[in-house]
Amino acid sequence: MTSNPAPRRPQNGWKRPVLIVAGVAVLAVGGWFAWPSLFGNGNPAAGLQFATVQRGDIEDVVTATGTLQPRDYVDVGAQVSGQLKKIHVEVGSVVKAGELLAEIDPTVYLSRVDAARAQLRNLRAQLKDRESQLLLAQIQLRRQTALMAEDATTTESLQIAEASLKSAEASLEALRAQIEQNESSLRADEASLQYARILSPMAGTVVSITARQGQTLNTNQSAPVILRVADLSTMTVQTQVSEADVSRLKVGMEAYFTTLGGQGKRWYGKLDKIEPTPTVTNNVVLYNALFDVLNPDARLMTQMTAQVYFIIDQAKDVLQIPMGALTVASRAQRSQSGTPSGTQPRTGPSDDAAPARAQDNPQAGARRANNDGSQREGRRPTNGAQAGEPRPRQATVQLLKADNTLEQRAITIGVTNRVQAQVLSGLEEGDKVASGLAAGATSGTRASGPTPPGPRL
Repeated sequence: MTSNPAPRRPQNGWKRPVLIVAGVAVLAVGGWFAWPSLFGNGNPAAGLQFATVQRGDIEDVVTATGTLQPRDYVDVGAQVSGQLKKIHVEVGSVVKAGELLAEIDPTVYLSRVDAARAQLRNLRAQLKDRESQLLLAQIQLRRQTALMAEDATTTESLQIAEASLKSAEASLEALRAQIEQNESSLRADEASLQYARILSPMAGTVVSITARQGQTLNTNQSAPVILRVADLSTMTVQTQVSEADVSRLKVGMEAYFTTLGGQGKRWYGKLDKIEPTPTVTNNVVLYNALFDVLNPDARLMTQMTAQVYFIIDQAKDVLQIPMGALTVASRAQRSQSGTPSGTQPRTGPSDDAAPARAQDNPQAGARRANNDGSQREGRRPTNGAQAGEPRPRQATVQLLKADNTLEQRAITIGVTNRVQAQVLSGLEEGDKVASGLAAGATSGTRASGPTPPGPRL
């Protein structure tokens, strides 16, 4: 009876645990040396980008698109019908008040004037005949009266003489009234003859001609427009502002605009009027805002497109930082941090919101602008003065210190827009503050520093 041999134990069974332990050790050593490059070597500034506090100008504006129109213009039309015989001007002609612009064929109106004058001469000749008849009636009445006193005539003859006198007087009055009527008709015919010569009602420039020489004009149906004369020395900017921004505007505030091909030149003016009746285009409600601008060199022309900026707040030569570097705490967060509510200046219902959010929400910005009673009308400040004198607000930034560490710094900001914020206190020119994640970094990148900056509600 043979027995089965016992199974043989592998000779290298002890190697597998050794290899696993060695692999874990290699990974641990590699992770130790790779940690600084992957996770910033404990540097809180790693993975962040920084912005330098600089000086410059800052504006909080409402933007809109508008068109240019002459402030004073008149459409010159025809008051009489007829063929347009001659146009004496062309587009671009500079004319004076009372200057001849065009002529309508006056043949018909001249004949009417001649006929009215002839009729008037006829009536005046009849007037002399009636006056002589009146004189004869007066003489006959005096004669009959004298004869009656001597009882040399009859009562009937005296009555006939009296009636003849009254009839001559009435006939004379009727003829005089007819003469006045004909004189009035003559004045109307002479006016129509004068209307055949179309004169400029104002001094200005001919900006358009809608009629053609030789065209027949019919004033019985409508008043045909021949041309337009405009004064181009002062232009009106008609701007359409959305309903979300119109509440931020105020009559008298400063505005400026640029034009295509204007090489960035700014034309300044002050808001004159906001029309209460809107225009609705594709369910978009727009309000017309108008202001005038001087045009002494005639560089501004009719129907030019203008990019308009209404200045809500502005400051000149002030410290500024990007809005992305700010963190503005809400009122609830300030209360939790123990900051007395009275120490935080209030600018209106939107004081709790971050400036960037307020800019993205025009209605919130409009409420803030309306509640700020310190807005001035259209002044251009210099040397750091604000246009609307905005009340300061508190915010925090992450300041990069000399030892490459970050410090949470409380600052005071003033004028803000969607891009920049004015620094009133807390920072100096040249300081660097964190403004976001660096290129290539992700929001999930782990760093041992503070939370990346940004507006916080």
